[in-house]
Amino acid sequence: MDATLVRQGVSLLRFMDAAKKIEKLRAALKTSEKTQADLDRTIFNLKTLHDISADIYSSIETPSIARNFLLMCMGNFGSKRGFLMLISGSDGRIDVEASLGYMQEELGPLRRLGKSCLGRADRHSGIVRSKQLQSTFPIPLKVALVGTFFFEPCWQGVLILDSKLIEEDYTDGDLEMIQTLTNSLSLSLKNAKFYEEVWALNQELDAKNTRLEKALDELKASMRKIELLESIKESLNKFVPKAVSRAIEKSPTGQMPANRKQDLSVLFLDIGGYTRLTERLGGDEVNSVIEKHFSVFMDAIHANHGDVNETAGDGLMVLFLDEDKRTNALAAVSTAQTIQVEVARIGRDIRSLYKPLEINIGINSGEALVGAAKFDSIAGSRWTYTARGSLVNVAARVGSLATGGQSLITRATADRVRNQIDLKPLGEFRLKNVRDRVAVYQLL
Repeated sequence: MDATLVRQGVSLLRFMDAAKKIEKLRAALKTSEKTQADLDRTIFNLKTLHDISADIYSSIETPSIARNFLLMCMGNFGSKRGFLMLISGSDGRIDVEASLGYMQEELGPLRRLGKSCLGRADRHSGIVRSKQLQSTFPIPLKVALVGTFFFEPCWQGVLILDSKLIEEDYTDGDLEMIQTLTNSLSLSLKNAKFYEEVWALNQELDAKNTRLEKALDELKASMRKIELLESIKESLNKFVPKAVSRAIEKSPTGQMPANRKQDLSVLFLDIGGYTRLTERLGGDEVNSVIEKHFSVFMDAIHANHGDVNETAGDGLMVLFLDEDKRTNALAAVSTAQTIQVEVARIGRDIRSLYKPLEINIGINSGEALVGAAKFDSIAGSRWTYTARGSLVNVAARVGSLATGGQSLITRATADRVRNQIDLKPLGEFRLKNVRDRVAVYQLL
């Protein structure tokens, strides 16, 4: 009896021990199954994340990214319908919108629902189910969940999904997965935004390059015109007095200004004994001698900013137009002195001349009517810059008084230069066609 009880007790203990082990095995199996399910879900989620990321990252256009994201979400969760809108800026303007399954008339309520949820979310991302929504917002449509997302200060979005095709609720794992996927969406949107900004900058750069090339072409064309005008100007300067060129350049319209009264000094120059010289030396040698002298004349005139008005074989008329009275008089006198010195040097250098040429000069200063004049003839047109009035007549008459290489000036000129130039008074003379007698001085 006692042995039987003992055996029964041992069997009971073994049974109880085996039951405990079975229970432990069942618990371990359950844990293993849960772990496997979690692992399968994680693998599925990672694969889903990979697929969505690969899909949305393959595009650089925001509308394509939004539509691909919505397609992948609906496909992976088996949603009947879906809606996604993205808002950029602070004005609430919808920048991108994508919808699948919803009718056109249903989009307006969906937009209002999304904006209401964004306003309540207070810039915090989150996902709420339909039961929570019903207590907060009047929903005219069947909606399973609404997710609000804030990617950057200038980006916010709303994802709305209908119920699943298998009539199951969205699990916490689904919500977590959606949150993870939106993080990937955020990166794609940033890349797209960056690409759009780079593209816009490239377009702007291309536009600026186009404008720059156009401006460069216009500049080249302008430079060619300037070069042409400079070439024309250089050619004209041989035939047009500098005073004419300066007057045209200063004119806003490029037209010659009207004649006006101006203070100036006028110099008349004549080569004495020109006819006898021609007869003695012959034409070719005379031309050589005259060219040497006129070269000296022109150098002296240009050095003192004079303008040759008229040339006539053996004579010149020169205008000195500086607005300062004393300056134009000194310029005329300095020109005369330089010419006389250089003429004496040439006379010593040219053996065919038994004595230097006699250059007779007359100078007068004062006010005259000054301006450009154009003379038309059968041979063509010619511009000149001249002075008119009694001032010019007196200068010419004083020049005709000069003999033996004298440089004579009137009292008007002498009064301006007497403190700097040595003068010899010659007295007063009655000049042809001049009413009053004119005091004349010789430059020493």
